Amino acid sequence: MEDQATALVINNGSGMCKAGFELRDEVPHVSFLPIVGRISLRHHDFTIKMGHKTSYVGYQAQSRRGVLKLRYPIERGIVTNWDGVEEIWRHTFYNELRVAPEEHPSLLTEAPLNPKANREKIVAVLSLYTSGRTTGVVLDSGNSASHTVPIYEGFALPHAILRLDIAGRDITEGVTRLRITTTREREMARDMKEKLSYVALDFNQEPQTAAQSSTLYELPDGEVITVGNERFSSPEALFGPSLLALQYGNVVLAGGTTMLPGIADRMQKELMSFSPSGMNATIVAPPERKYSAWIGGSILASLSTFRNCPGHRAPAYGEYDS
Repeated sequence: MEDQATALVINNGSGMCKAGFELRDEVPHVSFLPIVGRISLRHHDFTIKMGHKTSYVGYQAQSRRGVLKLRYPIERGIVTNWDGVEEIWRHTFYNELRVAPEEHPSLLTEAPLNPKANREKIVAVLSLYTSGRTTGVVLDSGNSASHTVPIYEGFALPHAILRLDIAGRDITEGVTRLRITTTREREMARDMKEKLSYVALDFNQEPQTAAQSSTLYELPDGEVITVGNERFSSPEALFGPSLLALQYGNVVLAGGTTMLPGIADRMQKELMSFSPSGMNATIVAPPERKYSAWIGGSILASLSTFRNCPGHRAPAYGEYDS
């Protein structure tokens, strides 16, 4: 392989997998749900006999959920099923990007078998790259976990990393007031959250403001329901003391959950209430922050320091022995 082959950048998330080519794409070339769906055992032999696939990934799996057993291989930011994750990677390389991974350097925001703390640091450092800063605090809130990671001159400070197992999924369940048990319910609830939820600047005042208008949502079966205070009360879980124990200075927002309307203004207000007199807290909310870790990885993968790192090439899938 030539040294200048285009690097592949993959951001493995619990709620979305994002992949593309370093600097060629301003945003990920492809984003899809990290779901693996497999044919049930009772239909397995018949499916093979008919020449059909026995497993599907992403939206192909979602569209066939009635006949598949679906599974999310990454839960709360932790890999729970490595066979499923490798299937997602195969789908990413060969079906979505249409490349042979052994012919390209690859950067994954969550390296296989890395300690959990290392994975958290990697995502945060890449997000800070995107904002053009090397010192600050990254608040990364995705689908299943939120982290605050202080970074000084490009280096994460592991002793000060905080993790909160509250993120987009918990807001989703709060908005619907349901205990979500099926993939179909999860996708309906996610859609409801993304369309209706927001962060109140003043939570105590918001019920009076919200009472002046109601929000309607149409369910897949045509039933129309009214969504009340849940649309702004559910995101309040993000503003617990453990998440707001941030250092002052540059606070960079990253991750899909930080796309909630109003979150930057509310975070600014909360931090200023904790700040000593005369000290400013700057909230940086890049418009593309949903993809911050991926974009930061794309920038890093283009640097000569990454090219010179040993072991950055992805092995061919036939090379896996375990």
